[in-house]
Amino acid sequence: MPVSEVRRMSKIKRGILFIVILAVFLVTSSVGMEYYVVHQLNGEVTGRNRPFAALTVEPEDTLDLLVAGDSESYNSVSTMRLWEDKGIAAYDCGQGAQRIPETYYMLKQGFKGQSPKIVMLETNTLFRDIGAVKSTQAILEQMGQYYLPVFRYHNLWKTAVDEPKIHTNYKGFVIRDEIAPYEGKPDYMKKKKKCETMPKYVKIYLEKIEELCEKNNAQLLLVSMPSPKNWNHKRHAEMQQYADEKGIAYLDLNEKVEELGLNWTEDTQDKGDHLNVYGAEKVTSYLGNYLEENYELEDHRNDPAYEPWNQLAEQYEQNLAKIRGEIEVAKETGVEK
Repeated sequence: MPVSEVRRMSKIKRGILFIVILAVFLVTSSVGMEYYVVHQLNGEVTGRNRPFAALTVEPEDTLDLLVAGDSESYNSVSTMRLWEDKGIAAYDCGQGAQRIPETYYMLKQGFKGQSPKIVMLETNTLFRDIGAVKSTQAILEQMGQYYLPVFRYHNLWKTAVDEPKIHTNYKGFVIRDEIAPYEGKPDYMKKKKKCETMPKYVKIYLEKIEELCEKNNAQLLLVSMPSPKNWNHKRHAEMQQYADEKGIAYLDLNEKVEELGLNWTEDTQDKGDHLNVYGAEKVTSYLGNYLEENYELEDHRNDPAYEPWNQLAEQYEQNLAKIRGEIEVAKETGVEK
């Protein structure tokens, strides 16, 4: 064999060996990282990966409902209100500005250890158009992080640094009691002739989510949470048309503001972008009744296996009572909370 051919074969072998070693390293690191997140940190990490980690440590097959989407989702659904009113075990697994590939892999992660009967998908994330290049990057990034968690938790050291910033977490819901009134037009849902079209890649992933739910015997429920800053009739029309064509349940709570009893001077934390805890309580009470009327969900409140949920709900009520007390004092004294 010529010397040049020998050298070429040697380079190929070294290349293959490098790839094998790298693959073994990544897989081993991923397994070790997940073990550390679950068994040492108990899923308590900060940043975008919090819901991924937290879902991993939930006891197997204990969740009835997964709530997914961007910040509209986890600011609108109070998991403890659902629990106290209906005994529904729900988890908010949304992320700020969540992109649809993140939603898909979040749910895929959730289905690893859970068998929820319902997946509630907040629809604002379906209109996030980040362009062809960034959407491709997002897809590849999420795929890599799902199959090789070492990429997801590569900056885990920040958890130790940011630990004081970890808020009390109620199955993904965090109490946000700030009040910043919405002062825009009350008729933000005024009917328009045109629809606002969902990006093509979003529709592709929405169909993948539908297939994922079907494969795991979960019903998909599309919900548009009240948000004057983000929602309008053009988006409603697009979602309604899509849901009708696909035979998917769709609930637009922006059309039920009066029925919900929402007060835009008190129930939003940031001028109509997101609900605060007071708005979330009202929305969740409505959703609890809707779920009870339209789905068969078990009431777990008297199940000994769910006693930690009762304890967490008690803590939630204590915190709410404390906040309300502070507000009353502020009103009486004229000093802001």
